[in-house]
Amino acid sequence: MIVLLTTLYALSALLLALYTLGQALLLIRYWRKCRKTIPTPSLDATPSVTVQLPLFNERFVAARLIDAVARFDYPRDKLVIQVLDDSTDDTSRIVARKLKSLEALGFRAQHLRRSDRDGFKAGALAHGLRSCESEFIAIFDADFLPPPDFLRLTLPHLLADPQVGIVQGRWGHLNADANDLTRAQKLSIDTHFVVEQTARNRSGWLIPFNGSGGVWRRSCIESAAGWSADTLTEDLDLSYRAQSKGWKSVFLPDIEVPGEIPARLAAYKQQQARWAMGNTQCLIKLAGPILRADLTASQKTMALQHLCQYLPQPLMLILLLLTPPLLLADTLSELPLAPLGLVGLAPPLMYLSSQIRLYANWLVGLKAFPALLFIGTGISLNNSLAVLAAAMGRGTGFRRTPKSGGDASAHAYALPGDSFIALEIIMMFYALWAAALAWQIQRELCLYLLIYALSFAAVAGWSLREHWQLRRKRLKSAGARVAATPTT
Repeated sequence: MIVLLTTLYALSALLLALYTLGQALLLIRYWRKCRKTIPTPSLDATPSVTVQLPLFNERFVAARLIDAVARFDYPRDKLVIQVLDDSTDDTSRIVARKLKSLEALGFRAQHLRRSDRDGFKAGALAHGLRSCESEFIAIFDADFLPPPDFLRLTLPHLLADPQVGIVQGRWGHLNADANDLTRAQKLSIDTHFVVEQTARNRSGWLIPFNGSGGVWRRSCIESAAGWSADTLTEDLDLSYRAQSKGWKSVFLPDIEVPGEIPARLAAYKQQQARWAMGNTQCLIKLAGPILRADLTASQKTMALQHLCQYLPQPLMLILLLLTPPLLLADTLSELPLAPLGLVGLAPPLMYLSSQIRLYANWLVGLKAFPALLFIGTGISLNNSLAVLAAAMGRGTGFRRTPKSGGDASAHAYALPGDSFIALEIIMMFYALWAAALAWQIQRELCLYLLIYALSFAAVAGWSLREHWQLRRKRLKSAGARVAATPTT
């Protein structure tokens, strides 16, 4: 049994090292190509563009998004605002009033409603595509605020090269300084877009469409068989299918499209679980087609490396769970784990590179690294269970991430604490026990194990605090409504 556990530990460490080696390669590519900019061609024509805005119960941000699109520096007769509204609350009334006022100003608008949410966001996008005539489709999620010159900066790339099927900008942040959680997400998102997306795109490798802040060529969508709802990350799925068929994707890091970051841990954990499940579903669905596609070896390798981006978390969890029995068997000291620590330097250097690229005072952003470390490690159980569910074919429905738009009354949309809190507390004690064993047997592992213990403690404690804060707010609101009710 010990031999089996040691083999599993070594295999998990090797796979984790291979994934991190891919991250190191991205960093090297970024350093080599970060100064390579893509010039914006002149906009010699203004073709018809449909802007799709998929919404589901977004009363706090729907009007703000529509107003932002209405400020586009683009001819009104060539712009169609298409709201794909699957809402079941008063969002639909807000949208209807807003679109009516825009139509009075000369805008063309469509308010599309479906009788059910079949296919979720993918179904809504496909439904909207059937109702539009434009060759170019811009997509923005409810919590984004695209800049007025967005179309004038992105469309020229599509018009200049008929093989370009997707152009997208970089996500910015509307509420990055709300709390430690949003600051940690900002650091992570910046690194994904500035380092990873830039390195992949400038190297000619496949890049994912991130779901919002981009423009598609309609013929690209249709030639890749359109939007599909058989994964929870329909954006990643379609973009990889399209690029596997020869379409090009262009990433423009200097075009910032700010969006709202989840400010509550419950919402962030739900979002991450959805992305972890969707990515794993795409790995299962697309691995074979990518290997068979007419792509270079490096394109295939780095595409699969990206599709595996949530697998390191279950691998890290396996390492944690196996540490105590292997410590007791005194076999860990025989494993050559030094290379894992060496390649592990790549992610921190990626964070550093992104902050230097974006901000003059880059040290401020790096202060969020400890929070990112603890939160990212602490939600590894949450994400690992999502990966496992996807691997077993037990997908869940699309669960939206609540957005507040800065409205203090948005707590009615907030998610309660999840059922993983008890498991996270158990994992905290398990990691503490492992650290105690390591102190007696192999002390160099203590810091690694204590990080796990602190991470699970931080996530569980944050979740409990959020739960009680939300409960108090809702009780207070209920009491205020009762007090305001007239008596007879």
